[in-house]
Amino acid sequence: MRYIGTVQAVVTAFESDREPTTSELDAIDREMPVITADIELLDAQIITLDRIPTEVDERRIRRARRRVLAARRELANRSADTATAGGAA
Repeated sequence: MRYIGTVQAVVTAFESDREPTTSELDAIDREMPVITADIELLDAQIITLDRIPTEVDERRIRRARRRVLAARRELANRSADTATAGGAA
């Protein structure tokens, strides 16, 4: 007879392994402006799903797209700056 307890210990992760690490939390904080901009874009698009978009809806979607692009550009620039700051020039 085999005991499931020994097999389960291998499959189930320890409680401390389930929490995000400090570096993962820092990465989420750095990406939060992009995440927020993506959510705003999705909200603007969801509003127009069940109706014909008005001019105001189209402007809202355009502004949200520009915010997403700007947030992604800022994140990419920050990532590039930190990558080149530590390297030899």
